[in-house]
Amino acid sequence: MATGKIYTHLRSLKSQQKSGFAVLADPDKIAPADMQYLARLCNDAGVDYLMMGGSLLMAHQMELCIQRFKTESDIPVILFPGSSAQVTPFADALLYLSLISGRNPELLIGQHVMSAPQVKASGLEVISTGYIIIDGGVQTSVSYMSNTMPIPADKPDIALSTAWAGEMQGKHVIYLDAGSGARKPVSPEMIRKVSSHIDIPLIVGGGILSPEKVYENCKAGANLIVVGNAIERDPLLIRDMAQAARAAESSLQ
Repeated sequence: MATGKIYTHLRSLKSQQKSGFAVLADPDKIAPADMQYLARLCNDAGVDYLMMGGSLLMAHQMELCIQRFKTESDIPVILFPGSSAQVTPFADALLYLSLISGRNPELLIGQHVMSAPQVKASGLEVISTGYIIIDGGVQTSVSYMSNTMPIPADKPDIALSTAWAGEMQGKHVIYLDAGSGARKPVSPEMIRKVSSHIDIPLIVGGGILSPEKVYENCKAGANLIVVGNAIERDPLLIRDMAQAARAAESSLQ
């Protein structure tokens, strides 16, 4: 079991039935010059983590974004990589994603073998992640780039079995993702089904467009909510969404 600082926090969220909030920034869509403003918004809202990643980005752009963010904030930065090239020691941790819902061997283990020497030397906290794509009502970047089919949105039993397989294989966390630009987020029913039957933290993202949806997903059992697209359109949503996650947490006490 991983014992790094960030994973220890995620484990505490799970054990205490609490929820955290993470902002996802895609360096394909945000300029390094805008990262300091984003950092100040995240600081003011009490965001738990900044996630960095995208489907196409170049590594040097990501590094610049992280460096600019860190000039204004002590919030930990977690890499959410779209490929093995997106690994940089400027971050604090890495979600080492294995796409367990797909059958593409490159994303189950191939990319990991290629990146292993760089990851090992990076000094990053490595969080082994069972990554599960859920149908969000439209083909998303992640399903297109990964060349895999998502799990149907109305099949929570398949999602749970997939999550169980990941947990029994030793993954540190499970990540249910409807994908960037999803029309429909992961349903509360699926979140509740998976969260209540696994012992490791559950991360949920994709298609979460409102504070109300953040609150609903936290109540259903998500331990970390990740929002990207909605915040790209309206960065001021960060405050309301972070507050919604805390409100859901307090209602469970």
